[in-house]
Amino acid sequence: MSSSPTINFGIAGTGAIAQNHAEAIVQVSGAELRAVFNRHEEKARRFAAGFSVQWESTLSDLLQRSDIDVVCVTTPSGNHAEIAIPAMEAGKHVFCEKPLEVTAALTDRMLEAAELNNRILAAVFQSRMSQQARLLKAAIDARRFGRMAICSAYIKWWRTQEYYDGADWRGTWSLDGGGALMNQSIHYVDLLQWLVGMPESVFAQISTRAHDRLEVEDVACVTMKFPNGALGVMEASTACFPGYERRIEISGDAGSAVLEDNRLVRWDFAESQPGDEDVLKDSEGPKLGGGSSDPRSITSDGHRLQVEDLVRAINEGTEPAIPGRAGRNAIHLIESIYSSARSGQSVRM
Repeated sequence: MSSSPTINFGIAGTGAIAQNHAEAIVQVSGAELRAVFNRHEEKARRFAAGFSVQWESTLSDLLQRSDIDVVCVTTPSGNHAEIAIPAMEAGKHVFCEKPLEVTAALTDRMLEAAELNNRILAAVFQSRMSQQARLLKAAIDARRFGRMAICSAYIKWWRTQEYYDGADWRGTWSLDGGGALMNQSIHYVDLLQWLVGMPESVFAQISTRAHDRLEVEDVACVTMKFPNGALGVMEASTACFPGYERRIEISGDAGSAVLEDNRLVRWDFAESQPGDEDVLKDSEGPKLGGGSSDPRSITSDGHRLQVEDLVRAINEGTEPAIPGRAGRNAIHLIESIYSSARSGQSVRM
C-alpha cells in the first residue's frame, strides 16, 4: 500500500499568528512547510530561517511555486481576500485565519473563488476542535438541556495600549474589521453560533473605554434571541484588566453546562447518563486558545488539529471540518451586531 502524498504548505504573512501555523505544520505527519512570504524581505528571511525553509518577497513568486499545495493566509484581516483569491486561482487550497475577511461581502468573493476553482477554503476556528466543545455540541444536539433558556458568551480580555500601537492596522475598520468583537472575540462568537445556531435578532451597544486612537470598540454588550425562543447575552472586551478566560454558558430546564477556554467546568443534568462523571475529569487537557491578556500565549495545539484535518480532507477529497461557508456565519453575526449598535435598534438576522 502506498502512503498518502505529503501536502506542502506556504505561509503568506509572517506576523505573530504565522508562528502558530508554522509550528502546527511541522508537527503534522504528512504536512511540510516549504516557503513563506512577506513583502518586507528582512521579515520573510528572518521567519524562514527559524524554520529552515525558503522565503519569497512577492505573492506571485509564492503562488508560482509548484511545490506548494496550500497557502496559509496570516496577513491582517482586511488583506485576506487579496491573498486568498489569487491563491485559489493559482490552484492552491487556502487555510485562512479568522475572520475570513472583514465583511460578509468580501467573504462571499472568497467563497465564489473556491467554488469556481474547485479549491478548499478552510477557516481557522480552532475552538471548535476541542474534545470538550464537541461533547457540549453533542449534548445540545441530543436535547439533553431540555427547553433552552439562556445561551451566552463572555470574553473579558485585556490588551495594552502598546498592543494596539504596535501595528498600524490594529483597531481599524478597514484592516481589523472591528474591535474586540471582530478580532479577539470572534472565536467564541463562532463557537456559540456553532453550538446553538444563529440568533434570529440582536440588540447591541458598543463603546471604547480603555484605549486611545482606536476607530473601533473595546467593549461590546449584546442581547440575543434565538429561533427556539432562548435568550442570550454576549459580552466582549479588551478593556478588562487583567483578562479572564473566555466562557460559554448553556442553560435549559433539564441541564446546564459551562465551557471555560475550551474546558468544561460545569456539567449538570437532571437525568445523568453513563460517562457524565468523567466529563470534567477529561477536561484537564491542553487549552486550544489562551490569549486573555497576551496574544503571544495563544497555543498552536488547535492549529495543529486543523492542519491534520485539512491534510486528511485534501488526500481524501472531502470537506474540512470548518469550510469557508461555515466561517462566514460569525462575520455575518458581528456585522449585524455592529449594525444594531449604529442604529440603536434591534436587528433581525
